[in-house]
Amino acid sequence: MKDIFIVEDDALIAMLLEDMLSDLGYRVCATAPDLERALAAAKDTEFDAAILDVSLAGRSSLPVAKLLDERGKPYLYATGYGSAPEGSTPSTLPVLRKPFQLSELEQAMKLLAEA
Repeated sequence: MKDIFIVEDDALIAMLLEDMLSDLGYRVCATAPDLERALAAAKDTEFDAAILDVSLAGRSSLPVAKLLDERGKPYLYATGYGSAPEGSTPSTLPVLRKPFQLSELEQAMKLLAEA
């Protein structure tokens, strides 16, 4: 699991996340700042796993999660809200609470790989 798709509406957080993932040996193969681009990339891009912001400019990323479920792609949520969005499929996938440290991201990625 090396190629990661990031869905994040805050450009600074997306860049920080990309840098952190690179430090951990992952490659970010795609990013999307809004729901429409996230859905398009989730359909058309090859990646191993995804990190989804729960809220994209006030819109839930749940449609992206459902598409990833259909494709069998693992993902985790990164959120300042503390939990996955309402309506999420119950799962053992980790939720990364913002703000997070490199060690927390590393642990979440390990859990994601094991899921």
